[in-house]
Amino acid sequence: MENYQKIAREIFLAAVEKVKPNRLIRDNVKLSGHSLHVAGKEFPLHPEGRIVVTGAGKATALMARELENILGKQISGGHIVVKYGHSVSLKYITSTEGGHPVPDANGIAGTRSVIQVISSLSENDIHICLISGGGSALLADVPEGVTLEELMHLNGLLLKSGADICEVNTVRKHLSAVKGGKLAQIALPALTISLILSDVVNDPLDVIASGPTAPDSSTFQDAWEILEKYRIEDKISHSIQQIFEKGREGQIPETPKQDDPVFERVHNFIIGNNRIALEEAASVAVSRGFNTRIVTSSMEGNCTEAAQLIAEQIQKNDKKEKICLLFGGETTVVVSGNGKGGRNQHLALLLAKTLHENQPRQNATVLCAGTDGSDGPTDATGAVVDQSTWSKALARSADVEGFLANNDSYNFFKNTEGHIITGPTMTNVMDIVVVLTERI
Repeated sequence: MENYQKIAREIFLAAVEKVKPNRLIRDNVKLSGHSLHVAGKEFPLHPEGRIVVTGAGKATALMARELENILGKQISGGHIVVKYGHSVSLKYITSTEGGHPVPDANGIAGTRSVIQVISSLSENDIHICLISGGGSALLADVPEGVTLEELMHLNGLLLKSGADICEVNTVRKHLSAVKGGKLAQIALPALTISLILSDVVNDPLDVIASGPTAPDSSTFQDAWEILEKYRIEDKISHSIQQIFEKGREGQIPETPKQDDPVFERVHNFIIGNNRIALEEAASVAVSRGFNTRIVTSSMEGNCTEAAQLIAEQIQKNDKKEKICLLFGGETTVVVSGNGKGGRNQHLALLLAKTLHENQPRQNATVLCAGTDGSDGPTDATGAVVDQSTWSKALARSADVEGFLANNDSYNFFKNTEGHIITGPTMTNVMDIVVVLTERI
């Protein structure tokens, strides 16, 4: 039998390569005469105008470097905020490395530099904003009267609560002067062009990196209800509670909505997403002889629900042929233990158990991995399992149920050679699950 684990890795790596930021910028940005062309739309350059570049996210450094390659000296300056270890050498744009997924002092300092770049632009200027996954934590500021420690504490509570990315970012937007369309307000009267690499299911502009250049439909009331939903409203500082109280009473302005005039000076372009990566994965799988189907690019919910969905799709295969099923999206994990892991490793471990219990007549291999190269606070981006992973662990007398219960998937896979370790990929279009299966 072919080495399905090796093929699954090959399919995943090809998908990641397809959504590398430099490639996406090169495909979507052109300079022709006195015009800038973005995704087929023309923007005339004013002879007295400047081009400045800002941005934040895991993929933003490579986006910036490719933009420099295309625009060269046309760039008057700029500043971006990237995750630790994600910097690249840049000529016209400066950068700061900051904390992710929890904001830190460096990210806040970098955000101040971003604000400085766009605070004195004219109507003849063009502000290009490079947005990618992780941008919400990296483009960080602290509300007046709140300490960084209090903000970090809130972010930590949200990330462990099981709240999805839309909910997390709704809360973040209402504690920020740059999120939820407010960065575009600061850049006025300049024209803002945002090039966006989506790391959110269905590509909602207001959620990706907390939508710094997009209208925001959410309210202070929505944000407060999210805190109540996950029972963390009493665990946050009094100063943050007061901000939400004042916001709900109308004492603090809401984020700019769809009808705000600021958005007449904003163009948002999604240049990369999970679907593009899955289509490349499908192409590679077909070339390897697999009957291939993209099941979904919008998988959400907790890992347990996702594992059930994937297992059901595997069980539907009743033909003796090589099948590849592809899933994309982003799941959540409610952390109840004190182990080490991430959502992809946890999902893979759940599927190892499911394959062991429910798939006796299938050869099945499942790879679960993040396209950004990191899964939780670990050096792995995911893991690959098959129908023998669980039983082999039992044979070693491993407490496999204990690893699951303690959210300790990282240490489980550390002993199985199942880890996917790529290092930072410098991109991020959420997660990919590759299923390779064949009826026995």
